[in-house]
Amino acid sequence: MKTVYDFMAKDRKGNDVSLADYRGKVLLIVNTATGCGFTPHYEPLEAMYKEMRDQGLEILDFPCNQFANQAPEDDEGIHTFCTMKFGTEFPQFKKIDVNGETADPLFAYLATEKPFEGFGKGLKMAALSKFADMNNKKFGDKAYIKWNFTKFLVNREGQVIARFEPTVDMKEVREAVAAAL
Repeated sequence: MKTVYDFMAKDRKGNDVSLADYRGKVLLIVNTATGCGFTPHYEPLEAMYKEMRDQGLEILDFPCNQFANQAPEDDEGIHTFCTMKFGTEFPQFKKIDVNGETADPLFAYLATEKPFEGFGKGLKMAALSKFADMNNKKFGDKAYIKWNFTKFLVNREGQVIARFEPTVDMKEVREAVAAAL
């Protein structure tokens, strides 16, 4: 059975990293952007990382510019923004695509394991859904991720156990991470 440990990624400097290096850890894998309305998620993510990394949590940050051009900087610019504004210390990888023909295989796998089930209810969620649908039309059946700050929770065996859309309250994400630890 395939797990996240079967994938490689490039760190922000372009070096290959095997996700098997994270074997035995609980992972929260996130596609991010510096200019998104959800960018403040970096703050609770970093707080969670500082509190739970000694228990085995790793947060893996994958910047992506496929959603309304909200991460236009290069890898170093993104890293500088995140460390200066939010004090992030968790691993940040090279900017990738998460949708379409150029989608990173890791994100295609994650989204296949835990497909999109909606942004939730309410006017704000409906508006985001409509905007995301327009943005993702160009990716067709390869629109794996609907928006920035989609989070995938992976257990210590490398299996994807939950998907959290950016509209999910970060307290709920934190509770799920704590339970997985």
